[in-house]
Amino acid sequence: MIKRALTGAVCVATLVAGAFVGMNAVADEHANLIVNGEIEMVVRTEAPEHMENVDTIYSGWVYRATETQALQMDDFDNPGMLWVDQAAEYFETAQGPEGRSCQDCHESPEALAGVRAVYPKWDEERGVVQTLENQINECATERMGLEPLKYTGSEMVNMSALLASVSRGMPINVAIDGPARETWELGKELYYQRTGQLELSCANCHEDNYGNRIRSDMLSQGQINGFPVYRLKNAKLNAVHSRFKGCVRDTRAQTYAPGSAEFVALELYLASRGNGLSVEGPSVRN
Repeated sequence: MIKRALTGAVCVATLVAGAFVGMNAVADEHANLIVNGEIEMVVRTEAPEHMENVDTIYSGWVYRATETQALQMDDFDNPGMLWVDQAAEYFETAQGPEGRSCQDCHESPEALAGVRAVYPKWDEERGVVQTLENQINECATERMGLEPLKYTGSEMVNMSALLASVSRGMPINVAIDGPARETWELGKELYYQRTGQLELSCANCHEDNYGNRIRSDMLSQGQINGFPVYRLKNAKLNAVHSRFKGCVRDTRAQTYAPGSAEFVALELYLASRGNGLSVEGPSVRN
């Protein structure tokens, strides 16, 4: 699983542009993730039936150095939990013209356990696929009278991390049938579409070459079950749409905006590729 043959001429050229280096201390492919000694995570499982080219799906945790993996195994060591604590305070704080808090409707963050696992999902009332961030803003604006939070701003990312944290260990289970199917199909099209000056698709890196190294990093399957992600690279929590922007820029293409219909569709498709893996957020990655 860790070592695979490189495929795709363009991707090969891109990968070798950065010198391959010796392997870091990457965990055995059979290593297990247990958080705080009690929350067992599924980090590998059979691929969902709709995935045509992959038999087994792997969490990005599997591809990290052992030191990075260890950070996620204890909340005292996980830097992302600092922002979860901030969100917990926000959750309890009355604000806005209505003088209401999240707690007024939802007794505690734990009362929302399982919510993260099913987003994005179809919103019957609005007639669109909604992300968790869309739902958070709906609560903020319609129930608390607040201005909408910036889609990838710190308050939004923190709240998303809080909701992910209380769902850790639960299986990702996004629905792709019914009215959500059209959005899912768009997401799939975007995933396999070559783009930018480098003419690369998401699949070129995360389906064709996972387990191979690009410069000093190892490519994963691009699973998003761990978002929001604390990245050692920028020392902060990162939203999934921020990661999408970074990947698109890496192909030297003009990117879509966070919260756009295209990124919502891509998120739905990617989330569905991880159905069966555990919610991990906030996870720790390079």
